[in-house]
Amino acid sequence: MSLTSAPSWAGGELPQVKSASAVVLDASTGTELFGKDADQVRSIASTTKIFVAMAVREHELDLEGWTEVTKGDAHEARGGSRTRLAVGDKFRNQDLLRAMLIASDNRAPTALARAAGMDRDELVAAMNKIAKRLKLAKTKFSDPTGLRGNVSTAREMALALRTALEDDVLRKIMADPAETIVAQGGKHRIEYSSTNRALVAKTYDVIGGKTGYTEAAGYCFITGARFAGKEVVMAFLKAEGKDTRFADFNRVAEWMSNRIAPVLSSKSGTLLENDRPK
Repeated sequence: MSLTSAPSWAGGELPQVKSASAVVLDASTGTELFGKDADQVRSIASTTKIFVAMAVREHELDLEGWTEVTKGDAHEARGGSRTRLAVGDKFRNQDLLRAMLIASDNRAPTALARAAGMDRDELVAAMNKIAKRLKLAKTKFSDPTGLRGNVSTAREMALALRTALEDDVLRKIMADPAETIVAQGGKHRIEYSSTNRALVAKTYDVIGGKTGYTEAAGYCFITGARFAGKEVVMAFLKAEGKDTRFADFNRVAEWMSNRIAPVLSSKSGTLLENDRPK
């Protein structure tokens, strides 16, 4: 196991993170503030979906347009958690984004791809293209939902989230603790609550992120947060328990609040060269 040494300006002991891999990066510079096996390749489950969101946005998804959920979408979602998007119902594309990012509905990715003019394989190709452009060499996609395949590292997922949060639409959705979407004609009304417990708890200033789980990936969590006005992005991969990833976030957040945030604030968010983690 590789555990990053505490920066000279941080002081104190590192947080005792239980997830198999974890990282905390300064969102503005990409500087690593904490790492634990941050470059180990692992399955990433539904954290995959931030790449789906970036891909359909790049393909000029019409947010106000309507898209029907099909049997093909249901087939792609097989084996995942319970869906609430009924086959035959039509939803606004912005609401499908909400269903996918807030509650991880597995029928949304291919529906969104179709709305953006892509089939399933074209969507996967677009996701891999984004990873390549961002120089995420260890990030590979073969499935749009994250239920089967897809790998990355904690570091690369944190960097990807940083890019996703630069999109104001995606940032707003991932910061939303709950949302109600309505099928065309008012046929069905669906209330979604965020799976990001750190966001819902409001103990810390959480910007938004994404969770995921499969047997291969374990419990995963990527999120942005703000300390003393400075943004960081975090990733926790392969936690053994459902609550462990959020407990890890709280441990890191307490460490950030007590040790790092005051220093970042006093330096106006800039790390001096001699202060950077080695």
